[in-house]
Amino acid sequence: MNKKDYLADIPDIDELDEKILKLITKNARIPFLEVARECGVSGAAIHQRVQRLQNIGVITGSEFVVNPEKLGYTTCAYMGIYLDKAKYHTQVAEELRRIPEIVECHYTTGQYAIFIKIQTKNNKHLKRLIDEELQEIEGISRTETFISLEIDFKRQVPIK
Repeated sequence: MNKKDYLADIPDIDELDEKILKLITKNARIPFLEVARECGVSGAAIHQRVQRLQNIGVITGSEFVVNPEKLGYTTCAYMGIYLDKAKYHTQVAEELRRIPEIVECHYTTGQYAIFIKIQTKNNKHLKRLIDEELQEIEGISRTETFISLEIDFKRQVPIK
């Protein structure tokens, strides 16, 4: 895919926007004046561009990322959830949202109806969560759990 084709899919994105996105996705705390210097434009221009990118939904916010292990959450697991009926996905997702250890929830195609990511203090905490909370949710027929041994990388989509 050439660059022109890629940009055609995104409304009103030009090379300056791309450069801004590359800089701020590498470091969300980079000062706008530093971005402006790198891009060769004014700080006000960067502020306006970032605001426009937020308004059109290309940028949806900025956040600090908490390292779960530093807070004692040493077990990361993924779980595929089978439902009794596909129509239960909304009510099951609402119940899953109430469990703070579930940090992601996806409604999916394939063998699982829902796929979640769970952060727990340890394997015993994970087992308790499965036995006492997840297995009690009406509409779930069964689950399949995968424990992550290590994360090799995590990244955002590339800015071409």
